Order: sequence, then C-alpha cells, then structure tokens
Amino acid sequence: MQTKRYIKYFYQKLIPSTISIASLLLGLSSIPGRAVEEYNKLLQVGIIQKFGSQPTDKISLRAIPGDKLTLRFKTPAGEETLTTEKVELKIKMKPLEKPVLKERLILSSHRSYENAQEDAQFWKNQGIEVEVAQPGRWKVWAKRDVYKTPLLRRWLLESLQAHSNTNVYLDIEILKQRPTAYWEMNGYTYHRHELGITTEKNVIIVNHQLNQDIATTEEQRYTGSLRLQPNAYGTYTLVNHVPIETYLRGVVPHELGSWPPQASLEAQAILARTYALKNLHRFAADNYQLCADTHCQVYKGLDVYPETDRAVATTRGKVLTYEGELIDAVYSAVSGGVTANFSDLWNGTERPYLQPVVDSANNIWDLSAKSLADEQNFRQFISLKKGFNEEGSIEFRWREVVSLQDIISFLKSYFRNKKSPWAKIKKVNKVEVTERSPAGRVLEMAVETDQGMVELSKDEVQNAFWVPWSTLFYLEPIYKPDRTLWGYAFIGGGFGHGVGLSQKGSIKLADLGWSSDRILSFYFPGTEIQPLSKLITFR
Repeated sequence: MQTKRYIKYFYQKLIPSTISIASLLLGLSSIPGRAVEEYNKLLQVGIIQKFGSQPTDKISLRAIPGDKLTLRFKTPAGEETLTTEKVELKIKMKPLEKPVLKERLILSSHRSYENAQEDAQFWKNQGIEVEVAQPGRWKVWAKRDVYKTPLLRRWLLESLQAHSNTNVYLDIEILKQRPTAYWEMNGYTYHRHELGITTEKNVIIVNHQLNQDIATTEEQRYTGSLRLQPNAYGTYTLVNHVPIETYLRGVVPHELGSWPPQASLEAQAILARTYALKNLHRFAADNYQLCADTHCQVYKGLDVYPETDRAVATTRGKVLTYEGELIDAVYSAVSGGVTANFSDLWNGTERPYLQPVVDSANNIWDLSAKSLADEQNFRQFISLKKGFNEEGSIEFRWREVVSLQDIISFLKSYFRNKKSPWAKIKKVNKVEVTERSPAGRVLEMAVETDQGMVELSKDEVQNAFWVPWSTLFYLEPIYKPDRTLWGYAFIGGGFGHGVGLSQKGSIKLADLGWSSDRILSFYFPGTEIQPLSKLITFR
C-alpha cells in the first residue's frame, strides 16, 4: 500500500496538474484523458548502485562523436557548468575530522522486496515509522529522520525487545573515513557528492568498474540525463532520468530477448510498463524509483532492437489492470509447469489474479482433483516432461546434488547475513520439506542441526540453500556406502519465483498463435488491458 506521502510525490512528479491533490488522497490517483502521451514522464532508474563501496570503483562517461558532456554541480557561489568530451569519476576515501557513529535500527531482513514491504506495513500499523532499504538484502529500517538520535533508537529497540521482538537489532559502524566522488579536469580536482550530466544529442556512453578484479568491458548507452547522487548507505548511485517508453525499449529485449514472436514481446512490454508504474516507490529511501537489475527489471539503456521497439510502440500506454487498478505485474523465466500463488512466495493480501495456472495449452493436470500439496501427486507431476508450454527448456526440469557440508556452509552464510544466532550451527542431521502449497511450492522446510530445529519458509528457502532454481522441488537423501547421510538431491522444475507470467511459456503460446491479450488473460485471470486513463488507480 502506498502512503499519502508517496501519493503526493507521485502527483508532483508524474501526474499533470489537472488533477487535484485531494482526489489523490481519496484514492483516486490517476492520469487524465490524454494519458497515452501525457504520462510518459521521466523515470529515475539507478543504473549503477553503491558506487564507492570500494576505493577502486570507477565510472567512465563520454559523449558520442561530435557532442560533449555538460557537467553541472553546486558550489558555495551557486551552480557551475563544465563541458568535456569525457570524464572519469573516481573514489577517494577522505578521512573524517573525528569518528562518526553510523547505526541503523533493523526491524527485519528479507530476500524479496514484496516481503519487506509487507513487513513495513505491519510495523506502520503498530505506529512505528519505517522505510524499506536494500543495502544487500531488503531490510526494514526504523525511519532515519524520525528515530534520528542514538537515544531514540535505543528506546525503540528496548521497547520492541520487551515485547518479544527478538530479531530486531542495531547495525553499528564507526566511520573514520568517507568515500567521496571526484574527477579531474583542466588541472583541477573536483570533489562533489552530486553531479548532473547531460548532452545536446541526448546520448551518454557509460562504462564502469565496481571491482578491481572485474571490469565492465561492454559499454552501455543511455538517453536522457544522468545524475550521481548519495544513497542511504554512504555511497553513490548513478541515476538515469529517462521517459517511460524509452526505458521500456531498454527493458523488453533484456528480459525476454528480441527473437520471440511478436505477441509474446507485446505481452512483455505491457507487463514491463505496468510493473514500472506500480513500483515507483521501491527505492524511495535512496531518492530514486527503480533499479536496473533483476530486483526490478533488467534495463540496458539504448541497447535496443527493431522487434522489441515495435512491441513497445504497438502497446504504447497500455497497462494490465484488475478492477481498475494496476496489477502486480510479476513474471519469471520458467514456471516449471505450474505458476505459483502470490502467497506461495510472499506474505500479504492475496492477489485474485495471481493464482496457480497449469502452464500448458492442454488439459494436462487438474489441480482441483490432484493437489500438488500431496507429496505423491507432486512427485508424479515433476516426473512429467511432455505437454507443457516450457518443455525442452533446460530450466523446466532439473536435479542439483549438494553435500551436507555445503548445506552447512550455505546456511551459515545465510544466517550471518541476517545477523542471526543460527549462524553458529556446525552440524546438519536432516533436512525435510514440511509443508507444500496446492501449486507444489515449498512453504516450509525444517533443518535439524546441532543448535536445534531451524524452520525456513517460502522464498527464503532459495536464499538459505542456494542450489534450488525455484521453490518447486522435493528432496532425495543421498547416502554413503556405510548408509550414513552424505547430502541431498534437490529435484524440481522452473527458474525464478514462478508467480504470474512464465516468459518461456508465453513464447510457446505465441508460437501457437495466441495474441498478447490471450496470453496475459491466461497467466493473470480476470485482468484487463487498458490504455492509461483517469479510471486507473495507482496504489
């Protein structure tokens, strides 16, 4: 759910002034009649996140031949402007005059934004102001500008722990230096925390190195403007300000490819547009809207193709809705033969349009008669390899073998990242699936360790074990010759969360002659494709 503050932000940034703020606060946030063109405002996409995590980080920017970069930044006297053909942004670790206490009160930690957002709403309902951040895993923080002193943070921590909230903790760091962005030009060194970059021809070439051992050799071109700005983690984000329709040109080919049939490309374009507009608040803690990787949608700027450009243009302004509201337009690579219920992976209110769908154009399995919550039914289902939309895909069926020692290593790493006392485990005696959804997804797993029984649920299972490609799997124990347990085989299907559209499945349906409308109706029952208008609600 969006807060009133976010609705006001959305109103100011993306919606023409013909709508009153009062109508937005009444839940009528919308885009007026000529929205197909008017809504095409600038998105703020973080294309390079956490620049400055290492002192060797670099970003190289240059203009195309015949053009120049314009650099704008603030000075004590106002704003200064420089022009150049290229510039290299670097990091200098500047010592602080005195050590600074940096701490965050962490209320919870999650694999997915969806669960973090749901937990954030839980805390808000308790009267605690929070924000969602992504320093690595998604985390719910006590809101920094509310609990801004050590005294307030410790008061809240003690209050929560007194009410049995044992997973809440303070993340404390003493800073003696700060990463500071700089560049050199005309014999001068410029140290700035914010920098705007534009060109007359509206194209900027970017190459970056965020690890001294791994340099990005593929250059990316971006249209619109770029802005280097501080984020919530003491580093920087390079943000691309780009119109939505241009952004989609750089998303569709890198989420689905440029070669699939046009109907599947159009379905992907509609989903990508819907997803972007639904998720503009995702990085509010860092003062931008979307990222450019799989935590949002993969976006590669002007790396575009005629086929996907055509799909974006053909569907211009079209979004997928349910009862007049933008849907959660989620999708994954391969479902494994059946899509997942929203609650199979994430917590929160059910989405009626995100229900299990057998991923086949034929009546190959009846979930109402043979629920996949039954272990025998599930294993029979996983043994099937023909008749599905995704058959033949390497991700459709898989088997991954892992030793107990590797399982221990995976679990310890997982719990260390969560600051959990379970990171002390030294031995695993048994692993088992204890609950499965009617769509076959693992809902609960139990791990018997030397420290006691550990329970893992939903999408956290993939984080904890690493090896399963999805949560659609069963376990098969593997024994040594002396009949002692050596490890487990994870046997399953699918790649990704499995909720909503299967990208591989949509390609098969398009090959069969299905339209984009029919494909989307198949994966999102009860939804409707609509052009953006004042009738559509953004929540």
